[in-house]
Amino acid sequence: MKHEPALAIEHLGVTYDRTVIEDFSLIVERGQSVALMGPSGSGKSSILACAVGMQRPTRGSVAVDGNDLSRARPSRRARLRRELMGVAYQDAGLLPELSVAENVAVTLLFDGVPRSKALSMASDSLAAVGLTDHVDKPVDQISGGQAQRVSIARALVRPSAVLLVADEPTASLDQDTAADIISLLGERVHDTGVGALIATHDPAVAAACDTVIDLRDHR
Repeated sequence: MKHEPALAIEHLGVTYDRTVIEDFSLIVERGQSVALMGPSGSGKSSILACAVGMQRPTRGSVAVDGNDLSRARPSRRARLRRELMGVAYQDAGLLPELSVAENVAVTLLFDGVPRSKALSMASDSLAAVGLTDHVDKPVDQISGGQAQRVSIARALVRPSAVLLVADEPTASLDQDTAADIISLLGERVHDTGVGALIATHDPAVAAACDTVIDLRDHR
């Protein structure tokens, strides 16, 4: 049976006080990784925000696994984001009142996964990003690079995800850790069939992706 694409963007337009993105289209198939490159202000963050339903486009459509985000109510967009996507934000976006493991498990807990199972899944995901020894720590006791890895672990924790979206996933990491994360993301895409859309300035991240799109060609 043929699946819907992980992500389908058609004729996307985003305008604030100026047009940031004009007539941008993209298909991310399951099992495919796509890197978005371009200088600051080129529209990478706007495309990612539309892709995960955090922002409604000015024009065009966005669908994840065949579900239209561009016309959906905010509550439906939030539900689809939890159920179908793993999102690693550049600023990590961790909740300071929760432990590292609880931050990874939070969307599972929100959807009713039993706490013991959710925390076990979170521990496995944290082990994959090299943070086994930090599971129970408060997030104010970890470094910026570790917080970025927690964000990636949270993006990878949900097995039902069909789309992984990451904004500069290696920006706060040293070279060796960045290489490990690049390898982990590639393995997850090709082993599970999730699609991935990654905004990056890092040539090593782009080189590991199946397709690279330079947004300077889409202005």
